[in-house]
Amino acid sequence: MSNSERKLFGTDGIRGIAGEAPLDPKTIFAAGLALGHSLRAAAAVPRVLLGRDTRVSSLWIAATIAAGLREAGAQVESAGVVPTPAVAFLARTHGFHAGVVISASHNPWHDNGIKLFGGDGFKLPDAVELAIEEVILHHAARIAAPDPAALPPVDDNAALQGDYIQFLIDSVPGLDLAGQSIVADCANGAAAAIAPELFRRLGGTVTLLNIEPDGRNINAGCGALHPRWVASEVQARGASLGLTFDGDADRCMLSGAHNNVINGDAILLVTARDLKVRGLLTGDVVVATTMSNMGLEAALKRSGISMLRAPVGDRYVLEQMQQHKAALGGEQSGHILFPHLATTGDGLMTSLVVLNLIARSGKTIDELTADLKVFPQVIVNVKVREKKPLEAIPPIAACIHAAEEELKDAGRVVIRYSGTEPLARVMIEAESEEAMHRHANAIADAIRGELGA
Repeated sequence: MSNSERKLFGTDGIRGIAGEAPLDPKTIFAAGLALGHSLRAAAAVPRVLLGRDTRVSSLWIAATIAAGLREAGAQVESAGVVPTPAVAFLARTHGFHAGVVISASHNPWHDNGIKLFGGDGFKLPDAVELAIEEVILHHAARIAAPDPAALPPVDDNAALQGDYIQFLIDSVPGLDLAGQSIVADCANGAAAAIAPELFRRLGGTVTLLNIEPDGRNINAGCGALHPRWVASEVQARGASLGLTFDGDADRCMLSGAHNNVINGDAILLVTARDLKVRGLLTGDVVVATTMSNMGLEAALKRSGISMLRAPVGDRYVLEQMQQHKAALGGEQSGHILFPHLATTGDGLMTSLVVLNLIARSGKTIDELTADLKVFPQVIVNVKVREKKPLEAIPPIAACIHAAEEELKDAGRVVIRYSGTEPLARVMIEAESEEAMHRHANAIADAIRGELGA
């Protein structure tokens, strides 16, 4: 079943406007019931870990899904405000049967979401999510909506945050940031609960920004969707490196010393080369996505590294990595997967891996990425009212075909629906900027004309 055919789950869990379907109290409570009942097949009293980001809605959503889980016979614990990868780590190391993250990642504050992890720390497979979705819909049609205000809050176990921080430090042994000047943008999200203690213990001069969440300022003009903000701060403060995380801190983008953004493609390049030199890049292969720039593929090839492309979504990157036994994979958006360290993308861990690489090499991030020559690339997002197959709509298909015919080997055309928002994403990459913009606008206009909201 494709994501467009699903009713609840997208590429990264259930996501929408908090309080409205599918994130209304009845559906959230039903999600707890469904997950709890599914876990009872493996354990009489399953243990489920909750984690959340800083959105104003995250507390009542946590209380509501916890009530559903308890109704199904599960025991619920909470790590409080933690990054998504913290829940994955804690679930697999502390004997939980599942982990639930309440977050809408990079979306604005009024959105929220529910992500599910197995006790092994991996996101649930599509087939398992689909089975749970069917049970959620069954329960939601038969139960009364609970009043979140009448539900008891979930108590947080602060010690779990400390366990995650220690795990991050242990993942990069010997890292010492002395002598480095760094600016880190925590997006007023989950990283704000972890980064202060993490970087305090690592030393160096680290200026933390956007660490005062108020429930509504998460991702607001900052974070991984706005990397140029931290790039300008790096330049203004005379720092050597910028780090920026998204709302749930599972992705990381960088900036160099010259007001320049360094995205996930560049991170893949420098970490792939480092792993290869150390004999850790199995098969000399890296898994990226359809959105990764042709320039990355060319730079990796010069280093004797081949690049495979997976559909967008870190779960699909991971699937190809497992199939090819790859030691590295990721997305242009900053989701980077190091399977020898963690089961899912982790923005804070990515930042530590890169900082360690910089310290060992004696080079700046700008020097390490100097030979990455990217093709001009544009992404146009078109809000849509429904997600019909684009190739089945003649005016849209004609524009896509025209772009592919003209660009051929001198560019790429990638058109896809977002798995988390009502958007069609039009990505064109080409040697010619004129052709790139012309085709991107033509395809976007055709989509607006046929499917525009």
